[in-house]
Amino acid sequence: MRMHNPPHPGEVLKELCLEPLGLSVTEAAEALGVSRKTLSSILNGRAGISPEMAIRLSMAFGTSAESWLNQQSMFDLWQVEQRQPTLHVKRLTPNGENPNPGMEPSRS
Repeated sequence: MRMHNPPHPGEVLKELCLEPLGLSVTEAAEALGVSRKTLSSILNGRAGISPEMAIRLSMAFGTSAESWLNQQSMFDLWQVEQRQPTLHVKRLTPNGENPNPGMEPSRS
């Protein structure tokens, strides 16, 4: 079951990892081996969690890399689903079959 409007993983990182430990962005960035700018971008939702960052977070906080990547995937998917009606995609079917029997295929 998908979440309704899941939080950006940076928000989760800030609220559940940094704040309880009383870590500043600078302290956390140093511990993770990344720049303050990189971590700040994630915390502010301007950048996502990469596989490498997921490994770094798992090592630093004793979590799983998969959990961080899953959070990022759920967030990204929800964002794209919100603009799905604006995506211009043609349905592909074998041998040009009409995917909706009883209706004329779209000619757009």
